[in-house]
Amino acid sequence: MERRDPMTGNREVITGSDFKRMLSGAYGEFLLEYEGIDALSRKRQGERSALPGTHVLRTMGAAVMPLVDVKDESIGGLARRVASAAVLGARGTSGVVLAQLLRGIAKGLSGKNDATSSEFGKAFQYGILYAQRVLPPTVETVLVAAAKAVAKGAYHAVRANLPISEILQAAIDEGRKALAEEKREEPGALVMQTFLQGCMKGLDGHFVSPAVSLSLGVGEDRLSIPDPRRDLVRPYCVTFRIVGSKARARDVEHRLQEECRFVAVVHDERSLLVHVHTDHPGVVVEQAIGWGKLRSFRVTDMAEAHALTADYESLLPVALLAVASDAARGLRLTELGANVIVPGRREECPSVAELLHAAHSDLARTYVIVSGDSSMELVLRQAKRILGERVELVLAKDEAEQDKAVALYDKKRTAKENAKAMRKLLE
Repeated sequence: MERRDPMTGNREVITGSDFKRMLSGAYGEFLLEYEGIDALSRKRQGERSALPGTHVLRTMGAAVMPLVDVKDESIGGLARRVASAAVLGARGTSGVVLAQLLRGIAKGLSGKNDATSSEFGKAFQYGILYAQRVLPPTVETVLVAAAKAVAKGAYHAVRANLPISEILQAAIDEGRKALAEEKREEPGALVMQTFLQGCMKGLDGHFVSPAVSLSLGVGEDRLSIPDPRRDLVRPYCVTFRIVGSKARARDVEHRLQEECRFVAVVHDERSLLVHVHTDHPGVVVEQAIGWGKLRSFRVTDMAEAHALTADYESLLPVALLAVASDAARGLRLTELGANVIVPGRREECPSVAELLHAAHSDLARTYVIVSGDSSMELVLRQAKRILGERVELVLAKDEAEQDKAVALYDKKRTAKENAKAMRKLLE
């Protein structure tokens, strides 16, 4: 189908199917290049390397998994689903930047069934701006320079109303120029180039979809490649009441666990209170209809900033969540006073979703989150952006600082008071 641009006469239209191919192409390109990105990072940083290639591949895997069985064919709807999954599945600095790029693209395509090349090009510019904005001035400065160069190339191509393939090529060319001027390769900038090249290949029909990857056994059991099924996120928080139900809370919880990541079912005098995290809210509704009258139904996209107001009483007013590199480390932090442990280390950063799932539980109203490595900063800041005042961050640079901060925790203080005291100690 063609739709003429009223300003220039360009007839190209980017459909939802085109968008799927572009994202699948990017995923396929990261499958080919992630080890090279990791190797470059190790070459530059040695043991301090955070494996940005692996992190961005896993983020991209989380982003494309919703495309496997999605029924929505509109480009705006697909972009929103992909962005939500990427934001929650983001790991490491490179993953957060990629997720924000996709979030900006979704913002530009919001509500559209399809898009002209000019409309898509402008949405892509939105994405570059979102990616730039998430980075502090001191982090990955070469990536910022590459992003600005890519934005410049895209801007001129969009103004000329070129086809989307030429817009992408212009962005790639400007990015390469920026890298050449730096006279050195940087992992962050290479991530940006890999994404653009993958989108180009996908648009031309050269890609590996996650569905094909799974059917061929591409995963840790076969080729030591990260399995995207591990990174599937459930981005929708669904809460509702079942009135007049004779079903037992335990039975409802058991049945919902088949389709949901997090499930909490609480029985009060007249109803069952249900709280789940799922990637298919409609499936949850279909199951629940047979259990009784549904009331107070609410669906929240957890990738967007939202307030958490639990319908049931939390066990604690405040809890301490700490990121631990292994089981022994988790035991140590628990002994020091941590209430919740999230696994994570420099080479395998926790995802934003893993932090959010803990905060959505009924354990506490507020949380203090203490990291154990400086490489996790952007992931924790994304959790804070989404959850707002419910969480306070303490960004310890290493495990020694983390020990000091956790040991200072006082359950009688508020989250803000605890975080303030910990930050002061680490100054």
